[in-house]
Amino acid sequence: MRHKTALVTGAASGIGLALATDLSKQGFRVCLTDADEQAVTSAAQSLNGATAEVLALPLDVTNQEHISGAVSRLENEWGGVDVLINNAGIQHVASLEDFPVDRWKLLTEILLVGPALLSRAVLPSMRARNFGRIVNVGSIHSLVASPHKSAYVAAKHGLLGFSKTVALETADCDITINTLCPSYVKTALVQKQISSQALAHGISEDEVINKIMLEPMPKKSFIDMDELCGAMNFLLSDAARNMTGQEMVIDGGWTIR
Repeated sequence: MRHKTALVTGAASGIGLALATDLSKQGFRVCLTDADEQAVTSAAQSLNGATAEVLALPLDVTNQEHISGAVSRLENEWGGVDVLINNAGIQHVASLEDFPVDRWKLLTEILLVGPALLSRAVLPSMRARNFGRIVNVGSIHSLVASPHKSAYVAAKHGLLGFSKTVALETADCDITINTLCPSYVKTALVQKQISSQALAHGISEDEVINKIMLEPMPKKSFIDMDELCGAMNFLLSDAARNMTGQEMVIDGGWTIR
């Protein structure tokens, strides 16, 4: 029996590595990808002893040749991609007037264009097998805005519109596409934001967490990796076979008021 296969982007650390690890423990063949080849190779080695094969590939999600090469390799070696987790991301915080143009473009390329190109690449083989699950890692910023994050918010909002369109285009077969929308998860990326905002505002990191980041959130808590893994697993399950083009919001009540 063919193992189901999963491709996870931005899998060298943080959310991507947590999701990849969970999939591997379930018996998926997992391809971890990241722009940092050394880091993603190390991450894959940390999964040694898992129940299925693990592969590490360097992947720039803005590069069509990289995408085509990675997907072709998985089709040749593993029979295709059953599950695509679009997780790769970066952040830059600045007012629009001070936002470097090249950085603004790069964020949207990684956060929005990358998922579109990867989804486009895996859809033909998903259609051929009449099965596919695409899970985008969005954000609370797919739904609401924060100052100084214009590129990130624009791209994450765009991800929802993209997903709805693909959901309509794949409604004739057993393919779904959905987006996880967590509020803050304490990853290295978020820790960097905490440190930089503390420096910029002249306040402590605890004050950044409580008075800036978690202020709009009734539960006042970071989202844990097990919550994201559980949400992903539901979206991959047969119970969610008719859930598509949707956002799964894990925000501690942020958006209910």
